[in-house]
Amino acid sequence: MYLMDRYKDTKEMDISQIKSPTDIKGRSMEELAQICADMRKALIAKLSSVGGHVGPNLGFLEATVALHYVFDAPADKIVFDVSHQSYVHKMLTGRMEAFVDPEKYNDVTGYTNPRESEYDLFSIGHTSTSVSLATGLAKARDLQGLSHNVVAVIGDGSLSGGEAFEDLDFGAVAGTNFIVVVNNNQMSIAPNEGALYHNLALLRDTKGTAQSNYFRTLGYDYLYVDDGNDLESLIAAFRKVRDCEGPVVMHVNTEKGMGLPVAQEHKEAFHYHAPFDPYTGASKSADAELDYTDIFIRYMLSKIKADKSVVALTAGVPGAVGFTPDVRMEAGQQFVDVGIAEEQAVAMASGLAKAGCRPVVAEPATFIQRAYDQLAQDVSINRQPVTVVTFYGGVWGMTDETHLGFFDVPMIANIPGILFLMPTCAGEYIAMLDWAVGQTVTPVVIRTPSGAVVNRSGDFSVDYNTVGYEIVREGHDVAIIAAGDFLQLGLDAADRLVWMGINPTVINPRYVSGLDTSSLDKLRGYRCVITLEDNAIDGGIGQKIAAYLGDAPVKVHVLGLPKRFVNRYDPDELLKSSGLTPEAIAGIALASSGVDAV
Repeated sequence: MYLMDRYKDTKEMDISQIKSPTDIKGRSMEELAQICADMRKALIAKLSSVGGHVGPNLGFLEATVALHYVFDAPADKIVFDVSHQSYVHKMLTGRMEAFVDPEKYNDVTGYTNPRESEYDLFSIGHTSTSVSLATGLAKARDLQGLSHNVVAVIGDGSLSGGEAFEDLDFGAVAGTNFIVVVNNNQMSIAPNEGALYHNLALLRDTKGTAQSNYFRTLGYDYLYVDDGNDLESLIAAFRKVRDCEGPVVMHVNTEKGMGLPVAQEHKEAFHYHAPFDPYTGASKSADAELDYTDIFIRYMLSKIKADKSVVALTAGVPGAVGFTPDVRMEAGQQFVDVGIAEEQAVAMASGLAKAGCRPVVAEPATFIQRAYDQLAQDVSINRQPVTVVTFYGGVWGMTDETHLGFFDVPMIANIPGILFLMPTCAGEYIAMLDWAVGQTVTPVVIRTPSGAVVNRSGDFSVDYNTVGYEIVREGHDVAIIAAGDFLQLGLDAADRLVWMGINPTVINPRYVSGLDTSSLDKLRGYRCVITLEDNAIDGGIGQKIAAYLGDAPVKVHVLGLPKRFVNRYDPDELLKSSGLTPEAIAGIALASSGVDAV
């Protein structure tokens, strides 16, 4: 049987009756053990059905039960870093139905969310933040003369982030109650990278007794729990640190994926997983066709093999950008994972470029924003020809409010000196990659297209630092300028207009960090220009085009996504509400041409 429990003979309980942490307080160890077993079973059933963060939640299950058993949330403040491991917390804090009733599986998010519960203090989806947030909570508590506990939960993978170094350094001098729980499962999403992990390994090997102790060096009291999946050990440890009078680190050695053999054996693959068979681990979805990540990896491996100066870098999420373990092995020393440290990845890439290498930083769009200063200072001001390739940008990226990928264009494309390219198809994507890696003139950001691979004809082998807009269809009166993935949307709208007697010009701008003024000047006599961009409108290319053509009689309609945090949205609904459908776009063009929509 796939479910392995160390407590098999305990009495069956109905976990659906748990409405708050008070429902587990006062329970016997046997009852708590059964609650853990039942929750693990429920977690595996849900995760195998709808997908989610598998390994982190299974591994931190007992620790979460012990945490809520000992502490008194929400009076005591508990902050979960990244909140990849917050499912059990949600189960214990009034949201059990979302984990035991298949019809309600989608009622809660995969991250802590204050709109769901008072037990969730922050919406958190990026790493290394919990200790920083907790320092603020502790300071506010002390200023108000209160005495509750403040607990920050952080995984060992998150410790590699720059913010984690900063907040641990500051938290060590708190002087009052401040508890940091380090969940050490020996993994980030991928294997941990960095010298810090040598010390964590030493502490595990010596059961926490080694004189060389990172946390004690900073000034923390220190408590080690060797079996972080044993309830009795955890409860005893939490009782020791509760109501402490100074900063303390409780270092907990857990097993990522605990209780599900396939997750324990394949820790990286089961950090997050789509629906799967819990016995075999096989994905329930059909085999995917070639996608843009496959195209990127094939290109990178070919360049790495052909040129020893080409170096690929990621920041703790290699699998998300196609660098699976076998691909990493094939790339060898020309692949670098810096751990969850985007600032390091981008600044290191600048150093590599300065020394004559051809660095390519591959990151999800939502995470590259963590390296804004390095993109501006270390790369752009220094004019280093670093190539950054982003993934999951735009409306079809990740849909949690903490992971939105459509703010990348306004943020990065407005940094002076960075060329931001938006490929529209596979051929253009490969051409842009090849040009960016080969040139030595400018830093380049390329957003990887989303969805099914698109192929179209055209000459894509150009100098993207000097080339202007591409006229995909030549027309008159109405122009549709559609960037990146939205080119097809523009073409679909154009087809509707042709059917209605209007022949629009369709333009692929290629880049969104500047304007091709010579192409835009040709549109001054048109009736209307419609811009389509798969990113937040504010700060995007449409506003720049509208400003440039502001003194011309042509009317410019700027369409794109809202500058708003939307959570778990349906892409089709968001597109429709933003006017980004062929029908809506055609209606705007018809109205501007004095033709009634039909």
